[in-house]
Amino acid sequence: MTKALSAFTLPYSLDPLHLFNALRQRPGAVLLDSGRPAATGRYDIMSSDPLATLEVDVSGKSALTSDYLEVSALPPDDGFFQQQWLLDQLPSRISAQDLHAQHDHLPFMGGLIGYWGYDLGRQPLASTHQPNATRLPQARLGLYDWCITLDHETQQAWLIATAQRREQVLQWLSQPAVNREPFILTEPFQTELNRSEYSKRFQAVQRYIRAGDCYQINLAQRLSAAYQGDEWQAYLRLRNATPTPFSGFMAWGDQALLSLSPERFIQCRNGAVETRPIKGTRPRGATKEEDIALANQLMSSTKDRAENVMIVDLLRNDLGRVCKPGTIHVPQLCQLESYPNVHHLVSVVQGQLAPGASPLTLLAAAFPGGSITGAPKIRAMEIIAELEPCQRSAYCGSMGYVDIRGSMDTSITIRTLVADAGKLHVWGGGGLVADSALEEEYVETLDKIRHLIKALE
Repeated sequence: MTKALSAFTLPYSLDPLHLFNALRQRPGAVLLDSGRPAATGRYDIMSSDPLATLEVDVSGKSALTSDYLEVSALPPDDGFFQQQWLLDQLPSRISAQDLHAQHDHLPFMGGLIGYWGYDLGRQPLASTHQPNATRLPQARLGLYDWCITLDHETQQAWLIATAQRREQVLQWLSQPAVNREPFILTEPFQTELNRSEYSKRFQAVQRYIRAGDCYQINLAQRLSAAYQGDEWQAYLRLRNATPTPFSGFMAWGDQALLSLSPERFIQCRNGAVETRPIKGTRPRGATKEEDIALANQLMSSTKDRAENVMIVDLLRNDLGRVCKPGTIHVPQLCQLESYPNVHHLVSVVQGQLAPGASPLTLLAAAFPGGSITGAPKIRAMEIIAELEPCQRSAYCGSMGYVDIRGSMDTSITIRTLVADAGKLHVWGGGGLVADSALEEEYVETLDKIRHLIKALE
């Protein structure tokens, strides 16, 4: 029986963390965090207790767990098709039609929330011998029939739920948070690639570029450390050090995803599509004068602008596969955006979704994001698989939501840590082109994650 959703008001707070702290102990708890008050995002979205959970394991095999849906009805097809099938089950349980008319601005009224790992996009490619970096599934998505949304523009807070769910959620929020073991690193972060090993891979990329295989390759290295305690406490430290508008947290069993991403992948709302690729990075300066100089250096860098423009062209092509012809345009090219720890060059590519295409069709067509592969994309991914010592897991994948009304917003999971069985993994990468300098590129991979490591140490 379909039950109507309603929007119940909650006391507004600029900070979502205390609310999520009460939900942290619930099964399937997930937070999409806009980083307020320091960052510029508008919405925080949180939920828990999904009706179903879909996982795609490292071999590409899917598994659905649910107490509400017929698990055996999951179609035997690729992950994105199964995700659409799962999303289509929700309207039979909840109706958001009346709520949509009253609160059209709210981004999420039920649907899928979770992550899509980078290696999910490699399935059409030839298999490689890269070992798995972690035991995390290639994708983990929950089907949620309620959420709490904080709107920082209107300074309102909403609980979107059926009447029955509302009573459950209010009860969960009233319960004291469970005291968990404090977070602590039990060993320092160690790199998988020392400078010598990185240099060998850098030179291999240069050979591929000179041979005409590719124009740009995003090469990453991984650092790992052992830890004990609560991953949520680690996320709080990271967020305090570097609040960003596309952050997120989810944990299950002995695994967790802690993302402090500054980069949107794809947003789709009422058929309007937008992606915001980042290419070009400089650290923030220790003084105002140094900071301005570094920003100006980035804005005047021919190399960084060329990298950015290459990826813009790649994404125009990706979006063009599922957008109306003639609608793809670039309203912002290589604009400076500054975050607590880095300056970035950010572009914006927009289009209009073609009739009959869905947000998940769009996500599948553009996945993984071009800003973290290189150009041309398929060959770049093959070279990455050859040169990087292990698979990327959730790093350089995506995190976000797909709503039952046809809305979607996703990040690129850079500046992202993966927790797995007492180990924390973090990756730093950068785009390599023909005129890249070895030392500068190696330092940049570490600059991008140095503040994350420092916050945890």
